[in-house]
Amino acid sequence: MTIINIGELVKNISDDVRIKYTQIPWKAMAGFRDVTAHAYQTLRMEDVYNTITTDLPVVKDDLTEILSEDTGKTDQ
Repeated sequence: MTIINIGELVKNISDDVRIKYTQIPWKAMAGFRDVTAHAYQTLRMEDVYNTITTDLPVVKDDLTEILSEDTGKTDQ
């Protein structure tokens, strides 16, 4: 459910932010949400595990850095 929530929230990110921060895989995150929510029968648990353990920590670090630059502070 967390992956679905993240993907849904990503869909609300403005185009300006998406263009400014191209290092974040916005489209892939939203797409993965769609697969987990609607095509879960084709979802492989290995992909979910790899996304959670490998991809999300990198995105978290990138977003933390972005927030730090934009607000001058880091909230984790």
